[in-house]
Amino acid sequence: MTHPTDDEAIAATRQWLERAVIGLNLCPFAKAVTQKGQVRFRVSHATTPEALLDDLNAELEFLRDAEPVDVDTTLLIHPQVLTDFLDYNEFLEVADDAVADLKLEGEIQVASFHPDYQFADTLPEDITNYSNRSPFPTLHLLREDSIDRAVAAFPDAASIFEKNMDTLIRLGKPGWDELMNR
Repeated sequence: MTHPTDDEAIAATRQWLERAVIGLNLCPFAKAVTQKGQVRFRVSHATTPEALLDDLNAELEFLRDAEPVDVDTTLLIHPQVLTDFLDYNEFLEVADDAVADLKLEGEIQVASFHPDYQFADTLPEDITNYSNRSPFPTLHLLREDSIDRAVAAFPDAASIFEKNMDTLIRLGKPGWDELMNR
């Protein structure tokens, strides 16, 4: 199996971010940090969960030490490991433990994106799963202060999930495919 180059993985992830996440307004907070160049795209060359954990720890430390005005959030793309969604989903507990081990609870959290993302109680082909479907397995490291500021500025943050589901249902799978393949 051939794996993407770093540039290919970043380009595909950036396209997904711009077309789906920002373009469909799946995350109303993503546009500002993207326009300001505050999103860090990192590609892990890990081929084992243990190596990915090392890369995750390094990125958590990097984000902790970086100035928010320079780097507000990190997308850690890992195309060679945890390509099976169930394995990836199990790793999320390891990711949360890494946050705790570095004493970053309340400071940084990890959000999850995967090409085969599936919410509980949905079928794999359910279009609503696409709100969290990225081109490659990706761990999104977010500053909690930034989340708090964004939520405070967004009057009804609790409605985002429902709005996303409605948007994706209206778009449908053919619309998603057209969006991502244009």
